[in-house]
Amino acid sequence: MSDASAQNQRISDPVKKDHRELEEYYHKILNAKGEDEKTRWANQFTWELARHSVGEELIIYPCMKRCLKDGESLVAKDLQQHQEVKEQLYKFQSMKATDPDFEPTLRAMWKDLAQHNKEEEEMDLVELEQTLNAEESADLAKKFHLTKKFVPTRSHPSAPNEPPFETVVGLLTAPIDKLHDIFSRFPKDD
Repeated sequence: MSDASAQNQRISDPVKKDHRELEEYYHKILNAKGEDEKTRWANQFTWELARHSVGEELIIYPCMKRCLKDGESLVAKDLQQHQEVKEQLYKFQSMKATDPDFEPTLRAMWKDLAQHNKEEEEMDLVELEQTLNAEESADLAKKFHLTKKFVPTRSHPSAPNEPPFETVVGLLTAPIDKLHDIFSRFPKDD
């Protein structure tokens, strides 16, 4: 996405786009024809989910705390859900596609993640959008998009999940994750 197109979006747009991409990757893993294809889509899923989660925690959740009447409690709930998914993702990202627990772990994680995404789209983001004008929402969308470029690409469930500590730890772990990514297999561009 170009910076120009991010300026015309509301914050819910890139979040929902990520949710649809994650769902697509989930199904591609389950429908993959072999170990190599399954591994590539699992790497893509892990990469996107890790970046998405940290982007929300750094950009969206602080805004929810500031702007929403019940922002503190909503963010606490969302952070707890993120932590549970991060722990599942941490386990999943270490598995080989041939591991007998690979698909059950993915399915369990997706069940939790799908519920979180639904609540986020139908409640949290709707409430947040009602408090923001178009310019503020577009600015958040742009920051969310840009933040995903420099955050970790693997799950680190023991890392802090709120700024400023998450930012510092993220800047330290992201280069290591990106080095790991160089040697990982991802879906081929069609």
